[in-house]
Amino acid sequence: MITPDKFKEVVSHFATGVTIVTGTYEDGDFGFTCQTFLSLSLDPPLIAIAPSKSSKSWPHIQKSGLFAVNVLATDQAELANSFARSVPDKFNGVKFTRGITKSPLVLGCLGYIEAEITKQFEVGDHFIVIGKVVDLFRQEGEPLLYFKTKFGKFI
Repeated sequence: MITPDKFKEVVSHFATGVTIVTGTYEDGDFGFTCQTFLSLSLDPPLIAIAPSKSSKSWPHIQKSGLFAVNVLATDQAELANSFARSVPDKFNGVKFTRGITKSPLVLGCLGYIEAEITKQFEVGDHFIVIGKVVDLFRQEGEPLLYFKTKFGKFI
C-alpha cells in the first residue's frame, strides 16, 4: 500500500525550485509557497501551479483571476518558510512592488511571471491551475532549491 508518508518520502528526492505565488483581491494581498510550478507552453505562453485545496490564500487569489509567481533566490529560504505558514499578514515586513496584475512582486527574487487564470482542475488534494502569461521579468542569481524536505542551493 502506498501511504502518504511513503509517497512524500520518495517524491522528496526530486529537487525542485521554490516559488511564492501572490495575488491581490479586494480584501488584501495573499501568497503561499509553491514548489509545484512549471512552464507549460511556449505558444501561447502558459504556466501551471498546484495550490493545495487547504490553502487559505488561494481562494482569494483565484477570485481575482490573476496571480504572480515569484521565483526565489538562495537567500530567501526564510521567506519561503514564512509564506508556507497560515498567518494573517504574510507581507508584514516584506518588500515588494506591484506588477501589471497588481499582484505583489517580492523584491530580490530571480524572476516574476504574472498570469491570468485560464483553467482550474480539481485533482486529489490540490488544484491544477493554468495561467496565460501576461508579463515577466528576470535577474541573475542562484535559485533556492527544495530537496529531501530541506532548502538548499547548487554547490
